[in-house]
Amino acid sequence: MADELVFYTNPRSRGRIARWMLEEVGAPYRTEVLEYGTTMKAAAYLAINPMGKVPAIRHGDTVVTECAAICAYLADAFPDAGLAPPPAGRGAYYRWLFFAAGPLEAAVINRSLGVEVPADKQGMVGYGSFASMMDTLEQAVAGGGYIAGDRFSAADVYVGSHIGWGLQFGSIEERPAFAGYWSRVSDRDACRRARELDDAAAPAAPA
Repeated sequence: MADELVFYTNPRSRGRIARWMLEEVGAPYRTEVLEYGTTMKAAAYLAINPMGKVPAIRHGDTVVTECAAICAYLADAFPDAGLAPPPAGRGAYYRWLFFAAGPLEAAVINRSLGVEVPADKQGMVGYGSFASMMDTLEQAVAGGGYIAGDRFSAADVYVGSHIGWGLQFGSIEERPAFAGYWSRVSDRDACRRARELDDAAAPAAPA
């Protein structure tokens, strides 16, 4: 596709997931770094994402927000990158992509905020309990391959990012299956390039 691809982000955000996916795709893109509370809430960007949050992409006239959606969109928009299974084989791909966007992220955020769901209310939340979510995730990545089969896909970018961050910041339990999976999916040139680009764009920590 010849349409311009624009990436709206901040290096200290979930934009790091979208950056990794963009580097996997390999298509040229332009980056606009936005700042919290200022340019991220300015009228020009609110026209892109009324939530005033990053990341977002604009591909020609198409705007996509939400990291899981960005990963899925880019995989479809640039099929030569081979980052999505054929449509008939996308069951596990969609399952785990949106498991991470829903139950995984909700459970991790609630735990980080000190929100504990009472046992008699677990049916009201998509993840049930933190423990059952962790066990389900462990089973999904324990086989030694990738999340949706024997090939790396956009779902690995998204699920892998959650696991990598969780291991780094302690919000994902340290289990051998998680460490092994993260080692497999992060050992890629695109992942390293994305990390280097975001680290270079991040403001230096105060002395």
